Order: sequence, then structure tokens, then C-alpha cells
Amino acid sequence: MPTRSTVPQRIPPFTVLRFARYLNFLCNLPEDRTEISSAEMARIIGIKATQLRQDFFTLGGFGRQGRKYDTRVLQERLRDVLYLQDGQHMVLVGAGNLGQALANYQDFERFNLYLRGIFDTNPKLIGLRLRGIEVMAMEKMSTFIAEQSIELGIICVPHQVAQQVCDILVEAGIKGIWNFSPENVIVPDGVVVQNENLSVGIMNLSHQLNSLARDRSESR
Repeated sequence: MPTRSTVPQRIPPFTVLRFARYLNFLCNLPEDRTEISSAEMARIIGIKATQLRQDFFTLGGFGRQGRKYDTRVLQERLRDVLYLQDGQHMVLVGAGNLGQALANYQDFERFNLYLRGIFDTNPKLIGLRLRGIEVMAMEKMSTFIAEQSIELGIICVPHQVAQQVCDILVEAGIKGIWNFSPENVIVPDGVVVQNENLSVGIMNLSHQLNSLARDRSESR
């Protein structure tokens, strides 16, 4: 297997996103599927085969046209590049409907991502158990993060308090924020954030759907 030294020190963000899509696809293959071609994989994922081979070439020794990939080796290599081999521990803030849905999402463990703590300010939710994890009061969060060496935080709170929650997480030592609040949160240098605005996604889908309908109408 290629070594980490053969991988560029800095991989472009869009390439990282494609790597994540590749790994997700490979993990969903049947267990007895041990090989796959670049053409088939690219077709199912919805990208050009040349792009896929170019991406895999950066992994060191992959991406040769006419040769099938060993799916297990490729999975391990992608996990290595995405820093998933050692695992990451997470906390989730906001145990409402969206927070509960994420807490119950079992596929995180497939990628060595482990939810360790859930926090909320609502007395009706504190004490609730989600997949064996008890929802705790916000006052306990900073100590919990320090004691458990947590580095990733998931935000599922109303937009009015999203930045405040983000600041508390960062002050407690969190280095990565996955934000599902409608509010884009701001983080200092040394902290990374992924803002997942669900409304933006559905608006983009709505635009594409209506554009497609308009194109069909004009072509008649």
C-alpha cells in the first residue's frame, strides 16, 4: 500500500469532498465485492472517469486506466488520507428533532466517528437517552470536553444562539465545528467549520428542478 508520504501535504477542499464520496460509495458495496473499475465507479457516482483516476493517482500508485481497484485497499487508503484511521470523538449540542436524528445516525461509526456526549438547555430533554448516551446540561459540557479530549462539535441549535454555542465549544478546546444551524458561525484561526445550511440546499434543488422544467418546456 502506498505510504502517507506519497500523498500531497495539502489536498484541495473539493478533492477531499470527492474522496469522502468515494469512501462512502465503497463502504456501501456488498462485502463480497472486492474489485471495481474506474469506469463503473465514476458512472455510479456521477463524475468523469478521468477525474476519478486523477484523484486516485494522488493517492500514490492508483488511478491506472484498464486496471480494477482492490476495494478494500482503496478503502484503507482513503481512510488514511481522510485521517479516519485513528477515529474522532464528537459532542452534539441541541437534542431537538434534528439533533436526535443525528445522534441516532449509526453510520458515523463506519468511519470511526464516535458520538460521546449530547448537551441541551431544555430541562425536558436533559436525562433523555439517545443510543445509550444521556443528554446532559450545558453547564457540564466544557468539563466533559476537556476530560474526554473531544475535538469535534456538532451544533443543532436555533440560529439565535448558534454563535454563542460555537464560542463555548471553541473555548472548551473543540477544533472542528459541524454546524447545522441556519446561522453561519465564525471561528478563530486554528479551528475549522463546516456550515450545513439545509435551507440553502433545498433552495438550490428547487432552482435546478424548475430550471429543468423550463428547459423541457422551451425545447417543445
